[in-house]
Amino acid sequence: MLKNVLIVLLAAALAAALLLCRREQAPPVPPEGDPRLAEIAAILGETAAEPGLRGAAVGFCLLDPEGRVWFEQAGETAFIPASSLKTLTTATALEVLGPDFRIVTELKATAPVTNGIIHGDVVITGGGDPTLRGEDLEAWAAELRKRGVRRIAGRVRGDGSLFRGSLFNDHWNWGDIGNGYGSPVGGLNVDHNRFTLHFAPGAKAGAPAGLRACTQAVIAGFEIENEVVSGPPDSGDGVVVYGGEKAGVLRLRGTVPAGRENFGVQAAIPDPEAFAARLFTAFLKEQGIEVAGGGPFPTAPAQVLLTHRSAPLVEIIRHAHEVSDNHETECLFRLLGVRAGKPPAQVVRAHWEGRGLRFTALRMEDGCGLARADVITPRDLARLQYLARNGPQGDAFWSTLVGNAGVRGKGGAMSGVRSFAGFATGRAGVPRCFAFLVNHAGDAEAVARLRQRLIEALWRL
Repeated sequence: MLKNVLIVLLAAALAAALLLCRREQAPPVPPEGDPRLAEIAAILGETAAEPGLRGAAVGFCLLDPEGRVWFEQAGETAFIPASSLKTLTTATALEVLGPDFRIVTELKATAPVTNGIIHGDVVITGGGDPTLRGEDLEAWAAELRKRGVRRIAGRVRGDGSLFRGSLFNDHWNWGDIGNGYGSPVGGLNVDHNRFTLHFAPGAKAGAPAGLRACTQAVIAGFEIENEVVSGPPDSGDGVVVYGGEKAGVLRLRGTVPAGRENFGVQAAIPDPEAFAARLFTAFLKEQGIEVAGGGPFPTAPAQVLLTHRSAPLVEIIRHAHEVSDNHETECLFRLLGVRAGKPPAQVVRAHWEGRGLRFTALRMEDGCGLARADVITPRDLARLQYLARNGPQGDAFWSTLVGNAGVRGKGGAMSGVRSFAGFATGRAGVPRCFAFLVNHAGDAEAVARLRQRLIEALWRL
């Protein structure tokens, strides 16, 4: 008897589970009485039948002009956001630091300057600026010459200690950290801590791809081992640079397109402090300023010789959004933490919770979205856009987003992940916030088609 009862109960539980599963898999239903959203519901409902999206997770959230959820699918499910997560960092930076905030880099000396001689070391002290260029160091060298400096008795040193810990995020992939898009993040950064590898591909696929001379690599003080071969003529950049923090050797593997006379690939400099010091030393010598390298001298800088101020923060963010720059965004993320004396993810979360955004499933291992361990829900990402646009720096934030009058936002892409978050202005001329996230997609073109259909539907609202 008891056995039969258990069987009945198990059968009922199974039926309930199957019913729930069917409900979860059913196409989203538009809010009752609002037929305008039927097209969006139909588009999302068709994804299950799209071969290129089979097995993919698709999340979408659309807010009304007052910031309330108007329509969503998997709105409270955690998704890997890729680079659309950058808007969380950049919006925070704008509100905490202000759009006119500038980052300062200082050139210091550990001893006084007398009779054209610096009787100690020269130290480039980084303030976390991700936009400092080699040209800025070159201008410094020329200015020292103009001021009569002829000799530095000690060494040139780089100081990137403003940012503590590893130069690379612990959750960045091994195949990312040697490449230009995964360059190290230090308190001192020059030329985004990147340099260009120039390849001479063979005429046919399979032929070795020679590496042209790289003067920047010589300045940076590391060796390069090249195993790159030529791929199909239309194959693009297939090179992976294997490096790491303060690595002495960079190993290059993969392919570059055959038949190209000169093919450039961006690589990461493994030791930003050493690179900055070597590069500035070279500029000083070009100006006829001797770097004697003597010592030891006092290590604490005694006076500021020169300063460099970055462009306003809003300009840095505009560029970071336009080219989806991980390095620039990550510097801002770490700077938020340094200035608050707390982990940067904690600073970001606390700021938006203070603005009324209670995150459902936020995990922020970095600020740029390169870490696949990052997650956020479509609803929270859409809500972030709304609060940022309607906050104290709303106009500044809006101006940095990519797009036009119809659609403005920030996209993201990595293997199996596509995202886009921002604003869509319908025929009524009212911007509405939305977030679109796809994970585990096997066909990027199918995702692109889906995104385009959704954007067109949003325009018709």
